[in-house]
Order: sequence, then structure tokens, then C-alpha cells
Amino acid sequence: MTSEAIKVNLAGLSLSKMQTFFTDLAEKPFRASQVMRWIHQRGVTDIQQMTDISKVLRDKLDQVAEIKLPLIVDEFHSSDGSQKWIVEIASGSRVETVFIPEADRGTLCISSQAGCSLDCSFCATGKQGFNSNLSVAEIVGQLWWANYKLGGFDSGNERPISNVVMMGMGEPLLNFDNVMDAVNIMMDDLAYGLSKRKVTISTSGVVPAIRKLKDFTDASLAISLHAPNDELRSQIMPVNRKYPIHELLEAVEEYMDSLADKRVPVIEYTLIAGINDHRQHARDLAKLLATFPCKINLIPFNPFSMSDFKKPSNSSISNFRQILLQAGFTVTVRTTRGDDIAAACGQLVGEVNDTTRRSSRHKARSQVLSNGKAPGASENLAVPAETIV
Repeated sequence: MTSEAIKVNLAGLSLSKMQTFFTDLAEKPFRASQVMRWIHQRGVTDIQQMTDISKVLRDKLDQVAEIKLPLIVDEFHSSDGSQKWIVEIASGSRVETVFIPEADRGTLCISSQAGCSLDCSFCATGKQGFNSNLSVAEIVGQLWWANYKLGGFDSGNERPISNVVMMGMGEPLLNFDNVMDAVNIMMDDLAYGLSKRKVTISTSGVVPAIRKLKDFTDASLAISLHAPNDELRSQIMPVNRKYPIHELLEAVEEYMDSLADKRVPVIEYTLIAGINDHRQHARDLAKLLATFPCKINLIPFNPFSMSDFKKPSNSSISNFRQILLQAGFTVTVRTTRGDDIAAACGQLVGEVNDTTRRSSRHKARSQVLSNGKAPGASENLAVPAETIV
């Protein structure tokens, strides 16, 4: 007895792959455009409801294809209007998706992995270790579900989501192929039609993947820097031991130069009390980025369990920002949103078991850093993490 054939999940196909799918079925490529619109613009997941496709073709599609999205298993509403959805993926793991409404935009923060292998000490996701990559359909499915929940598929309604940031759980560039297909679907006019300026991939600095980006996308880029020198950055971000700052900035500059329009990357810098928030750190950051066109986004650390790191004082944040402004940078301070539902930056955890004992290592690392003699001093070196491959 033969096993049932695996159906193609149309929810995860980019336009070019959808066209190839229909060509292989001996159907016209324009069918791809029709199906893309049904799924991503009208929110239809039942092939039989695609009424501008013949009944014969619909029946044929039902035999070989499906439209399968991840499951929403829980949702939370913040007092500030933010919303968080817990999404269950095929591996059984759960990831988190966050919607942040603002006066002039609606931003959706999307996850690309369950857990994360990079072990950044200020991020709750990193304490879990890596569990699994999300498929294209599981990444795009977070945008589909958010549109559905927010009424974005209703006829005549303005789309509630104007911006997507790949800043949820996981390192997007370690799930490269799936993330590339997903962001291309998001930006496709036959799907969600998001502007390339409003789809942002955030990376901790996987240099080889950054160097590949120009051949696959023209999305915007954000860099999780979080320290002004290699010594300190390697303590809180083990990826820096493999890809130091000068290599990272060089790769980012190459990608930005490849874009047709004039855009600059966003440098993300999480301010952690007593670790990287001193005036000298700000001066060092200004010097580091003096010839590197960018915008800087300062993110006050959001506390989470299993970390002894603390949020910096308002005066520390203000002093840090002022030094950068005086150096000529465009600087924003990210307002903490959704912290009452654990949806703030760095707090996303999901429900993945910590099989790597990273929780205890994170606690030890934050204690070592917090008790160090001077910011960035070699005595503050953190507990060594696994080699980044």
C-alpha cells in the first residue's frame, strides 16, 4: 500500500514558483496570479471557493495541492493596543507574532525560527536554543493571520498592516531560503503589496548571508549591533566572535550600495544598564559609525525572567541619545510596547523547551557582566557559547 502523496502547499509559493507549479500541471501561468490573489488578498484557503477558476481545475488542484497555514492557539491584547498571537507550527513548537499599531502605521513583528541558536544574552528567545526553521507558509501565514484577525481581508477595509519587521523569534538569515521567499510574497503586488522600504529583515550579523542578499531581495535591513566594539559585542553576542564588526559593516554597506534607491540601514542598539549604556559607549559608537550612513534605533532593555540585566535609567537613555544627536546621527528611542503581554522587544519566548540549558548560562553571563569592573573590560568576558557555524 503506497502512502498518500504529499500535496503542494500553495500558501508558501512565491509567484515564480506558483507559475512553475501551474506550468508543470500543463496549465496557463496566469492561474498563479489568480490563486495568489485569492489566498493573500482575499484570505481564501478553500480552493473550491476560487470562483474565477473552472470547476474542473479546482477539482484537479484539490488532488495535488492544499492551502495550509499555521494554527493560532492563543492571543493576547495589551492595554496599549498591541496584540500578540501564539502560533503553532508543524514541528509542534510555538512562536509569537506581535502587532503594534501606531498613528501612522501598523507594524507586524514576525518570527522566522522556533528558538534561536545565536544565544544573545539580552534576548529571551536565545535562552531556548534552536528548535526548528519555519517554512515559507509558516512565515507568511503570520501575516495572513494578522490580516484576518484585524479585518484586513474584508472588502473595502484599509489594510491594517503597513510594515513588516523580521524581528520576532529566530535569526532570519539562518533560515535564508524560506525568509527570502516569504518577504518576496509580502512585497508582491499580487499578494500583500508591501513596499520594499517597509519590509525589514533584522539580523545579528550572519555575514555570508548578508553578502547573498542582493541576489534575492531588495528589502530593508536592520542590524542588531548593541555594542560599539568587538570585545563587548562578543560578550553579549557570540556571533561576533565569528563575524566581527568590521566584516559586518562592510557586508551591510555592500548590500545597501546594491539597492537602486537611496536607503540606509537601521542600527539597533539595546541599552542595558551598566553594560553598554555609558557615555563613553555612545562616543565610541559615534566614532565607529562616523563614515557609515545609517539611522540608529535605541532600545531600552526589556527585562525577562532568567536574566539579571536591567533597564537603563531615563537619564542614561537621554545622555546616550544626545551624544549621538550631537554627532549628527538620526536617532530614535523605541517606545516599549506590549510589555504587559510579554510582547516587547527581546521578550518573545514561545513555548519551546530549553533543552540546551541556556537559561542557566544566560543568568551566569548577565551576573558576570553586571559585576564587571569596567564596561567592555576583558574581565567581563561571558561564559563561552557554542561555536557559530
